[in-house]
Amino acid sequence: MPSPFTSLSKLEVEFRRGEFSLVVAGPGTGKSIIAANLATYGNIPGLYFSADSTAATQVSRATAMITGEDSKVVKAALLSGNFEEYGKALAERWWLRFNFASRPTPDELERDLLSFLETFGCMPHLVCVDNVTNVDTGGAGDADSYSFGLESLCEYLSDMARQTGAHVMGMHHTTGEWSDGLSPIPLSGVKGKIGRVPSLILTVHKEIDGMNSRILNISPVKNREGFEDSSGKTFASYRLNRSSLRLEELEELPLGLAA
Repeated sequence: MPSPFTSLSKLEVEFRRGEFSLVVAGPGTGKSIIAANLATYGNIPGLYFSADSTAATQVSRATAMITGEDSKVVKAALLSGNFEEYGKALAERWWLRFNFASRPTPDELERDLLSFLETFGCMPHLVCVDNVTNVDTGGAGDADSYSFGLESLCEYLSDMARQTGAHVMGMHHTTGEWSDGLSPIPLSGVKGKIGRVPSLILTVHKEIDGMNSRILNISPVKNREGFEDSSGKTFASYRLNRSSLRLEELEELPLGLAA
């Protein structure tokens, strides 16, 4: 799949069709930003299940990433009904589609996949599920059944990737110890210990530089097709442009190696 993440590619991280990946981070760290940057990069068929963010938020983010405009200005235009000037740019991503149900079921995921196929004549190349814990699989009564349910859901999403030929990317949370997002997150920090199924797991921690900016560090803690470091201490670093919400390469630090 086309990817905007050159520094991750140097760590042999690729988003392959037919495979399932997880992006894992604490609340508000930037999981959705990473997924949205991938989804809006290039004009590829994409289906995004946005249970964790509203339509106004995602449309504003996507428009800012595509156009380079300030996301706050874009959102103000959207809410005031003066959005026409952005229509042409959005039309260039005409086959990126969203579902904003807060608790989608597996049946709803399958319905939208079939609707996409019926409308466009192909399956999506990228499917984002944000977050996997928002998928309604019937609930869980205790910790053991919760983990089993998550693992079963991962198997379902992995099978979805194989059956459709899409890269299926799920967003997921950390265990409590790593939820502040301020230090490298190891494979053991994935909530529910569901590392068996995904072919690729990326964990994300952040740095605040004191200048109203943020650096996101993305660690390949599992990677069947390339480099991995389960400690999370090897990472690619990106500056988050707080205006356009694009992730920008750090040329001076193409790879981050923690001490």
